[in-house]
Amino acid sequence: MHKRFATVVAQLDPSFRQLLAMRPSKPLALPPEVPTAGIYLLSEGRRHLYVGRSNRVRKRLRNHCRPSATYKMAAFAFRLAREATGRLKATYKPEGSRADLMKDPAFVHAFDAAKARIREMDVRFLAEADPVRQAILEVYVAVVLRTPYNDFDTH
Repeated sequence: MHKRFATVVAQLDPSFRQLLAMRPSKPLALPPEVPTAGIYLLSEGRRHLYVGRSNRVRKRLRNHCRPSATYKMAAFAFRLAREATGRLKATYKPEGSRADLMKDPAFVHAFDAAKARIREMDVRFLAEADPVRQAILEVYVAVVLRTPYNDFDTH
């Protein structure tokens, strides 16, 4: 392994442990020490669901669950709504597209419920300004915790 990459890898587990040791808060009741850039972990109790990263952590967390957030802003809630409605297959065709699903009242109801669910989740966060370390840490946390809503698939 290259020395530079090994240096980054050596920092992953200590950062992971720091993240898990953090006292959780709620997405809409964040403490002042939320970093500008970093990763965040959304959980329900001891079940860790989703890891994300952002250069605007506070705003990103609000977008996940704000009642007025659109499907373009709240991708995790959209994914939860897909699961709740059984509409799992993504498409780029007009029929079944994200915009089309938002015309279905049952899907809109599931999407709103998912945003409300996220508002009640526990959130932990960790500062990481470097985009490469941020990306690698996001993947590390998702793999170690087996977060079910991180797939890292291309779209």
